[in-house]
This record gives sequence, structure tokens and C-alpha cells, in this order.
Amino acid sequence: MIADRYAARADAFEAKVARVRDDQWDNPSPCAKWTAREVVDHVIDMHGVMLGAAIPRTGSPLDDFREARRQVHAALTSDRACSEVATPAGPMTLEDHIDQVVSDDLVLHGWDLARATGQDETIPPADVQRLWATATSVPPELMQRFRTPGAFGPGIEVYGAEVPVPADAPLQDRLLGYVGRDPMSKKS
Repeated sequence: MIADRYAARADAFEAKVARVRDDQWDNPSPCAKWTAREVVDHVIDMHGVMLGAAIPRTGSPLDDFREARRQVHAALTSDRACSEVATPAGPMTLEDHIDQVVSDDLVLHGWDLARATGQDETIPPADVQRLWATATSVPPELMQRFRTPGAFGPGIEVYGAEVPVPADAPLQDRLLGYVGRDPMSKKS
């Protein structure tokens, strides 16, 4: 199930990366101070963090993401998936950590990349519901830490400050606002 969810999300993210035109890589993203290229770089970097080794870079965001994806898929379909790893949320299996961090990142940063490059920003409803339930179940003290830049290491910010959206906004917009994106901001 976790490997399948990751694969579906990686397919969607890879398709977005493949559709970025050469002249769009420097477009600003909804993530403060990041371009479209830096969103993809972050996703690739986080794949390496999950695996404990940096993903080699070729200079092609698409090729580099495919390599990161290949390595995570290999880990998820091996005995290593059930090994215990230390995480900021406490010990868990590698597959659970990948599911809760990298797999979820593919969804949220897929929206960032779509917004930055003028692609379809629709997040699958099942992912919206799952991520909403997960994000809103985080205890307030941990959420504050998630919103504090550097709380989990230099340059790491899990969520930005909450962006207010109307209470009757679609769940996707409420989710994005909750995790620090402005779904009402100007699209690229």
C-alpha cells in the first residue's frame, strides 16, 4: 500500500517535472525564496535524506528525480522498508517515514511546481483528505515546531505560517492555507 501510494504520487510529480519548459525553471514558487527548480531540488534532496545518502545529480531535474524515485522505490520494495529509523517524530519504519515525509511532499510540492509553472493544480481528493487529516491532527506544540524555521536542522522548515482562507473554501484550499501556502495568490 505505501509503495503503491508513493508510486502514484511519484508518477504525478514526474509528469509535472516533465512538463516544465526550459524558460520556467527560474519562475518563483509558492515556497518563499524558491524557484521551480529549487522545489524539485528540495524533493530530490529529501529522497536522499530518507535513504541516508545524497542523490547524485546530472543537471537534469527530470533525470535526477527519476534516479531519486528509483532509489526510494528500491528501498520500499526491499527488506529495508521494515527497518526502524530515528525521526523527529520518534522511531518508525523506513516505509512509514517515507510515506509521511517524501510521499506527502510529492503532493504538496507538486502543487507548488504546478503553481510556479502554470500547470493543473488539482490535488487528488483522496490525497487532500488524507493530508488534511494528518496535518490537523498534529498537536499544537509540534505544529509550532513544524512552523519554526531550523527546528529540525539548518534550512529545514516543514510548514510555513498558516495562511487564512475562507471557512467555506474547498478542502484543498484550506489544506494549502493550513500548511503555509496561499491558494488565492497569483498563478504563474
